[in-house]
Amino acid sequence: MAGRQPVNNDGNASDPRNTGRTARTGVWFVGARGSVATTAVAGCAAVAARLRPPTGMVTETADFDGTGLPPLHALVFGGHDTAHAPLPKRAEHLTDAGVLPHGLAPAVRAELQAADQEIRLGGPLPGDTRSDEELIADFAADLTSFRVRHALARVVVVNVSSTEPLPAPDAVRLPPSSLYAAAAVRAGCPYVNFTPSTGMRTPALTEAAVAAALPHAGRDGKTGQTLLRAVLAPMFVQRALEVRAWSGTNLLGGGDGAALADPLAAAAKNAGKERVLADTLGHTPQGEVHIDDVPVLGDWKTAWDHIAFDGFLGTRMVLQTTWQGCDSALAAPLVLDLARLVARAHEAGLSGPLPELGFYFKDPDGGPAGLGEQYTALLSFADRLRQAR
Repeated sequence: MAGRQPVNNDGNASDPRNTGRTARTGVWFVGARGSVATTAVAGCAAVAARLRPPTGMVTETADFDGTGLPPLHALVFGGHDTAHAPLPKRAEHLTDAGVLPHGLAPAVRAELQAADQEIRLGGPLPGDTRSDEELIADFAADLTSFRVRHALARVVVVNVSSTEPLPAPDAVRLPPSSLYAAAAVRAGCPYVNFTPSTGMRTPALTEAAVAAALPHAGRDGKTGQTLLRAVLAPMFVQRALEVRAWSGTNLLGGGDGAALADPLAAAAKNAGKERVLADTLGHTPQGEVHIDDVPVLGDWKTAWDHIAFDGFLGTRMVLQTTWQGCDSALAAPLVLDLARLVARAHEAGLSGPLPELGFYFKDPDGGPAGLGEQYTALLSFADRLRQAR
């Protein structure tokens, strides 16, 4: 992005003549040709070039001034995927679907092409005969090559691939998300799991990340229905209102909708949605979340919640909510936030799980469940990063 005048997180214009002296940070997407990754790459280029405002990026607000986060213009993108459609073509499709604004994809085509050239074939593929060890070694080699080739200070691996089913208790092999997490650890890369998939959540991998002094964060990005639950559930507790039932329905399409049509994958997704209620209310109310795949909706989703609660003298009442949003446009700024925060945490010498980033996740690595408390923890984390400068 040379020649452009981005604004860094300290609010100061970066002199393009100094770009060569700015340490660059790699962001390696697992699922690099998906809607979220494509939107993140295009959005980062657009915001860095001041073509669009950083709406939805918490790290671009004044609360994060002086934290030393890597500037947007210093992010270099790559990744793994089993899909073959190049990022410029994916951006065209997202424009047609109303996810990206018209005219943006051509304006950032060079950045999309540069990122696409750094995408490597993932796996395991159908008929793949490689063992877990061989897959991990291959993925780790891709990460190391990417870091060396671009002289990057560090590379953050971010999982934005489709949700996978929870592994069976007697599974012999690691799930794909954990293969990539293991590769990140082996290559010395911090890791973010924006999906409900297993990822780093195995005892062996968690211990390995700590031993390697690597920070990691997850899991399952909180973008819509659960974001609202994290706001509403504390309200009922604070007003001493008894929640009797909380039911929900999700309609969505795209790759995530197709993946969640699998009941086992949907169960992994719903576990995080239910956790915020159990952690906040102190019990799990009646009701379930249903996920319906509606392919025609593409990247757009609708979520309904029906909340039955008791008021004074047992008076029964109901709150109903409707959330309609574009999943990739909601997720992409959070993914960029997380990549920058975890990269800075690694630079500051932090390691292990980062519960302070629970603000971004349905199923975080500890910490409070309410959004207000989570944001307070995030601001404390920002202060911690400032002190580490």
